[in-house]
Amino acid sequence: MKLKAIIVFPLLLVLSCALFAQDKVTLRTADKWNIAALYNPSQNGKYVILLHDLGSKKEEYPSFSRALDKAGFGYLALDLRGHGQSTNINTYDKFEKTGVDNEFNKMTRDVDAAIDYLRGKGAGEGDIFVLGAGLGANVAAKSLPFHPKLGGVVLLTPSLKNRDVLAMVGIKNFKGPVFIGVSSTDRKQLMEASFIRNAAYLASGKGKVTFMTAYNLKGVDMLDRYLTQEVLQWLRTPQLPEVLPDAISFEEEIYYDTPAAKKDELPAMTMGDVLKSLD
Repeated sequence: MKLKAIIVFPLLLVLSCALFAQDKVTLRTADKWNIAALYNPSQNGKYVILLHDLGSKKEEYPSFSRALDKAGFGYLALDLRGHGQSTNINTYDKFEKTGVDNEFNKMTRDVDAAIDYLRGKGAGEGDIFVLGAGLGANVAAKSLPFHPKLGGVVLLTPSLKNRDVLAMVGIKNFKGPVFIGVSSTDRKQLMEASFIRNAAYLASGKGKVTFMTAYNLKGVDMLDRYLTQEVLQWLRTPQLPEVLPDAISFEEEIYYDTPAAKKDELPAMTMGDVLKSLD
């Protein structure tokens, strides 16, 4: 019996890994970077592009990528230029830290290549979401003017400026849904995320901006510990439905049925009159 248990456990582990198969792919950007990525196909037609934080890599989202797969979403996790297995020139620690045209700002081209790849898989732009943490959040926000019809964007611990990548550049004109997650214990970051939230609200309008705080964690740690289910639900319904008023009141119904009558000349109706009219 023990021998059977020992044999069955590795078999179940192998089957589990087989069901969660990621493909290693390489994307080519317009400025000739080879971007390493992990691709998992979608079961529901929707995809999430995952952008890691400064100094991290595409494997930064192990728990959340599994949750996406289980929920039916496809994903494409990138090694942003200078990180992980992405190659061209230099690594991120040799990039210029300032300047509107530094390599950090050019990471929007990595997002362009990811969106082109998913389009090649049959995804429409409205079926693609971009999720970024830290630097990845700022890159996601700055990519929005180039892809205004995206399904939405998730910004985890965004800042006003990260390596001179400005979040406001894209967020202030994006009309789509926005999800922002931030730690409530980092006062500076909370304040900056609130400014971004306000700009998103002014651009997108009521019902399209979700703002959530987590007590003491940031970025992917915050996502894994507190926000996974909230983000998954947001991906399913990123925009709150419009609340419509009652279609018509009794008084309006009487008025429209008797167009020649003046509103102040309408007969008073009791509840008994209403019930009789339903017989």
